[in-house]
Amino acid sequence: MLVFLLIVGLVVSTFYVEENSEESEQIIKGDVIMPTKVSRPGCEETNRCYVPSSITINPGKQVTWVNEDSAFHSVTSGFYDAPTNLFDSGYLDPFESFTFTFEESGTYDYFCTLHPWMNGQVIVE
Repeated sequence: MLVFLLIVGLVVSTFYVEENSEESEQIIKGDVIMPTKVSRPGCEETNRCYVPSSITINPGKQVTWVNEDSAFHSVTSGFYDAPTNLFDSGYLDPFESFTFTFEESGTYDYFCTLHPWMNGQVIVE
């Protein structure tokens, strides 16, 4: 009886691990990526804080940002010293994403509230 319980326990635990590993390996596709090590100054010198640092889309389209860094980041409209309150992702944990739909034509600047050197731009035309 003990052997039977051990075998059942192993089968159930193996199934549970396989189920969870498939869920955790889900990859989020993004239009703009926050790559690793951008929480330190320097990425702004090569426009690599958000990749790409500028993206052009059509009105009514959405942009998805993905934080691939090990640090928290945000995507907040405006500039560090002058946010516009159009959109704000809040703090994004590593591998979290934020999506916003741009309805109107224009140029939309954005930045990270935690790292003032990080900035990017969405151009809607």
